Amino acid sequence: MPFVLLSNGNWIKNKGSDFYVDFSTKPKQFRKDAGEGKGTAKDLLEKIAGLESEAQKSFMHRFNIAADLIEEAKDFGELGLAGILVWMRFMATRQLIWNKNYNVKPREISKAQDRLTDLLQNIYKSHPQYRELLRMILSTVGRGGEGDVGQRIRDEILVIQRNNDCKGGMMEEWHQKLHNNTSPDDVVICQALIDYIKSDFDISVYWKTLNENGITKERLLSYDRAIHSEPSFRRDQKDGLLRDLGNYMRTLKAVHSGADLESAISNCMGYKAEGQGFMVGVNINPVSGLPSGFPELLQYVLTHVEDKNVEGLLEGLLEAREDLQPLLSQSNDRLKDLLFLDIALDSTVRTVIERGYEELNDAGPEKIMYFIILVLENLALSWDNNEDLIYCLKGWNHALNMLKSKDDFWALYAKSVLDRTRLALATKAESYQRVLQPSAEYLGSLLGVDQWALNIFTEEIIRAGSAASLSSLLNRLDPVLRKTANLGSWQIISPVEAVGYVAVVDELLTVQNKSYERPTILIAKSVKGEEEIPDGTVAVLTPDMPDVLSHVSVRARNSKVCFATCFDPNILVDLQAKEGKRLHLKTTSADIVYREVKDGEVEVAGPIVVKEESSMPRLTLVRKQFAGRYAISSDEFTSELVGAKSRNISYLKGKVPSWVGIPTSVALPFGVFEKVLSEDCNQAVAEKLDTLKKKLKAGDSSTLGEIRKTVLELLPPSQLVEELRNKMISSGMPWPGDENEQRWEQAWTAIKKVWASKWNERAYFSTRKVKLDHDYLCMAVLVQEIINADYAFVIHTTNPSSGDSSEIYAEVVKGLGETLVGAYPGRALSFICKKTDLTSPKVLGYPSKPIGLFIRRSIIFRSDSNGEDLEGYAGAGLYDSVPMDEEEKVVLDYSSDPLIIDGSFQQSILSSIAKAGHAIEELYGSPQDIEGVVRDGKIYVVQTRPQM
Repeated sequence: MPFVLLSNGNWIKNKGSDFYVDFSTKPKQFRKDAGEGKGTAKDLLEKIAGLESEAQKSFMHRFNIAADLIEEAKDFGELGLAGILVWMRFMATRQLIWNKNYNVKPREISKAQDRLTDLLQNIYKSHPQYRELLRMILSTVGRGGEGDVGQRIRDEILVIQRNNDCKGGMMEEWHQKLHNNTSPDDVVICQALIDYIKSDFDISVYWKTLNENGITKERLLSYDRAIHSEPSFRRDQKDGLLRDLGNYMRTLKAVHSGADLESAISNCMGYKAEGQGFMVGVNINPVSGLPSGFPELLQYVLTHVEDKNVEGLLEGLLEAREDLQPLLSQSNDRLKDLLFLDIALDSTVRTVIERGYEELNDAGPEKIMYFIILVLENLALSWDNNEDLIYCLKGWNHALNMLKSKDDFWALYAKSVLDRTRLALATKAESYQRVLQPSAEYLGSLLGVDQWALNIFTEEIIRAGSAASLSSLLNRLDPVLRKTANLGSWQIISPVEAVGYVAVVDELLTVQNKSYERPTILIAKSVKGEEEIPDGTVAVLTPDMPDVLSHVSVRARNSKVCFATCFDPNILVDLQAKEGKRLHLKTTSADIVYREVKDGEVEVAGPIVVKEESSMPRLTLVRKQFAGRYAISSDEFTSELVGAKSRNISYLKGKVPSWVGIPTSVALPFGVFEKVLSEDCNQAVAEKLDTLKKKLKAGDSSTLGEIRKTVLELLPPSQLVEELRNKMISSGMPWPGDENEQRWEQAWTAIKKVWASKWNERAYFSTRKVKLDHDYLCMAVLVQEIINADYAFVIHTTNPSSGDSSEIYAEVVKGLGETLVGAYPGRALSFICKKTDLTSPKVLGYPSKPIGLFIRRSIIFRSDSNGEDLEGYAGAGLYDSVPMDEEEKVVLDYSSDPLIIDGSFQQSILSSIAKAGHAIEELYGSPQDIEGVVRDGKIYVVQTRPQM
């Protein structure tokens, strides 16, 4: 409550302002779950919180305080600017008090705002790495303190609901529609609500306004987020709703008439005193250096901003944004005016796209893909680090050309681009969550912001931009592509029939060490590929897309656990709704049929055999001893000295066809780690490890990371260095120490990392699960020269999804194989090939992995444990292989990759991979799991093992 005091005829004020009493009944609690400032610029946020009571006096105060803090925020870097953004968003969404009746002239507010935006403009020039965050701050501050009007549509409906206690029913349905796609219909809906309230809540007046403006009940139901309900308000809500909806109508009209865009254009183009409307009496000079034809382009946009057919308008908006881009990276006194113009153009694109959704209701894939290309281009113009989006854009253009030329594989290729685009959106959402959400929660807890606003803070930021429109368009296209490419709703990774109780989890990682007491079907929203399958799990179903040959996929097949990716969100929602219920899953190679099993009903899943713990085969390891040699060449590899990985490579040499290359190898045999640990120079390390291992045996698994760090402290005996050097040189391999001492140190660190991977969490818990004695696990190290691969592949000579031994299944990635066998997001190129026709590979899916790994000529040190040789236990992939040099991460462009666009090259490479796999299977006489690479068209096999 604002107030002033009158004493003996004199008015008493509070430093020129009103006094203010806060009657809020809710105590402002500091919530411990806000992370106590972890992952934030904590000191800055606490300073902001301390200044908030001063900032509440007026916009002038708030903008001046923000300007005073901006240099400090910049020094904090990304998290500091994130803190300013969060604070300004709380302001824009009315979570903070705007004005405590402090008398401030509009020009004083304008001056403070200019000061703040000038400083933001300067940081935009000097720190290009923060431009995306700075755009968001500018968008929130806006030219009038209320931010981008397009965003205000989404913010203000929440404020209306909160202020007037109308969070359910029709208002909530309208809120969801506004978030998904605001359109000119919303102006009519808002007017209909105002008329309904003014008529003393006569519902027929609501329908009269709607129908007279062409909106029927059927039209309300046709929206992506349908409006089913009629409005229903209380009489005590009348005044508040009329006030708030009246203000909201101005925001809706500003967006859908282009008024906000018009003012931004006028600010850059200049206008004179004889202007009209809000421009009367104002004289603004045009921004200098605008490209030729730019004013005419902007005039075209304004002329057509309300067009129902939106394609020409969208192209004009994007052309204008592209013309602006060079100017935004140059020094210009009017840079912020150009930035506000770009922000307005960006916001208008989203509004226009949403208006165009109606055009897409009966549209074919070509039209939807065209819209996707436009929205993606808009996003690429707004995001920092947009290389992945640029390659997605190239991918969509290639897919559209394939469709137009009636290429049989257009839908399969477009699906891979769609998956990659979704992955780019998810990665961006995760980065916003990481950078913004901790600051929102911590600052929000200090300022007493409503919990609901904190919970959805980052979600609202993401939904505010074109990313939400793009996601909606992808959802429209996905089922079309799946149907055209005959992909179905499922990808079956491990086809096992199962009966169990449904449990829903966010991440498989969080439950991988859990033991379920009853047979459990896990619905996991996130599966990355490196996880373990929890005990008691009979099925894992996920919308995520781990590779068929990833660790978790191999684990599922070995453990006879049903594992599948579900592409249909409706099926997933239905499965999640059955949490706690017992289901029977019946699988084929391409589908899952499920039904509920009622209480008391006996249901046995076909091939499932529940293994009693006592009936499971006991796996034992034989402790390996140091054999007196620190290094051996490949012709010395035996089962007493090295694991199967090394022995198989040695066996292949000279036996595979001459066109298949086998890399030269040497090894540090079993027992070398233990021998090095026993050296006098490593006594302190040995004692520390001993203490840590005792803690581990006592159940303290948190020591695993400390054990790995301790292993890295080992010093090499001079004899080890000498023997390894001699073996590598005599085998024709380069010796790292010949370059310089630092190169040998890199190699030695890589060797130690391989040994330390014995204590990886995943490896350790895996051995415990099958009751292997972890102390008996020994690690040899296979040393190979890295082939700087164009492509890497993994072959299973029996199709793992179908169990069909007549066909080979393989996956191929660009660059090194770590993106295939490691938990790198996206899918590899996959294909099958009949063994009776090895020259006719059939592509099952195109790649969507955004990242490829490449490396200069180097050495890799591969784990080769005695735990990888045991029948019935898939120990492979649990331990690390470490290159001496760090790989370079490259964002991939598939639109120019010959493996994707050159049919004859693709057929040649895939056939060669299949032929190599078949030759190795025939050599061993059993199905094989093979890893290899392609360099300049030549096939190299780097390891093989029995297919599990």
